[in-house]
Amino acid sequence: MQQQDPMCYQAFQANPDTMWNWMSALRDGLGGQFQARTPDGQLCSNGLSRNNSVNRAGAWKRSNVGRSFTVQLYDQASHGADYFRVYVTKQGFNPATQSVGWGNLDLITTTGRYAPAQNISFNVSTSGRTGAHVLFVIWQASHLDQAYMWCSDINIS
Repeated sequence: MQQQDPMCYQAFQANPDTMWNWMSALRDGLGGQFQARTPDGQLCSNGLSRNNSVNRAGAWKRSNVGRSFTVQLYDQASHGADYFRVYVTKQGFNPATQSVGWGNLDLITTTGRYAPAQNISFNVSTSGRTGAHVLFVIWQASHLDQAYMWCSDINIS
């Protein structure tokens, strides 16, 4: 991992839970106040200091996607969702040098509710963007006021 994905490696070294434990990304009680309670530059960590390593700008390994693609989530605990909000960085944003802030994002998809299930998927369209971007997702779990937020580095072709 150190040679193939140095950014991922540094995040794992800082806190292994950040990379494999969904519960490490959980925030309770936000009441939908994501922007007011999650500062710019801390979106990828869901505002949790223990996960700060994922907020760092740099050469994160990117997944290649088309302008329209499917987000797939495996939820072992079958939480379900009140909704997912999917954002993508604005054209011209440089994930190698910039941390993600609310002003860098455009909301591209808001889903409806999902019943408790382990496999959830939904389609998104990046609206003509190309190149390196960050996909930012908010998952509002339906069983309690629990929110998960995460970033995925993507290359849109």
